[in-house]
Amino acid sequence: MSDLQIYRRNLPHWRSDGAIYFVTWRLYPGCRNLDDGERTKVAEAITCFDGRRYALDAYVVMDDHVHAVVQPALDVSLERIVHSWKSFSANRLQRENGRRGAVWQQESFDRIVRDEHERLEKIRYIMNNPLKRWPDLKEYAWVWPSWAK
Repeated sequence: MSDLQIYRRNLPHWRSDGAIYFVTWRLYPGCRNLDDGERTKVAEAITCFDGRRYALDAYVVMDDHVHAVVQPALDVSLERIVHSWKSFSANRLQRENGRRGAVWQQESFDRIVRDEHERLEKIRYIMNNPLKRWPDLKEYAWVWPSWAK
């Protein structure tokens, strides 16, 4: 990985051209959890540019956080993608759902997915995240690809 780069905010963020990333971000502390309609709006933001700015492998919108496995297009940075997801969804939630102030924490967690085994592991983690929180759950609309399909 000769093109490996790092930049730092509060956390270090490693970047490599063509890499696939596992990304997580959380609601701002003190924010009420996302309701069903809000989760739908966040999912719409995540899927909006799939196939154009990035290739989305999987995502889940939980009540207080989001996970995604994504590969940015070569001309689009992961920072730009995550910023657009968070900014667009926050603005929409503020405008349409009356949320005030910050919706998402500024910092996101991301890691480079090292190989196909890890990619599949992260996708399984995403798929099982709702079941881990709510073991009696039969279906969950805000996870993709969905186990219900």
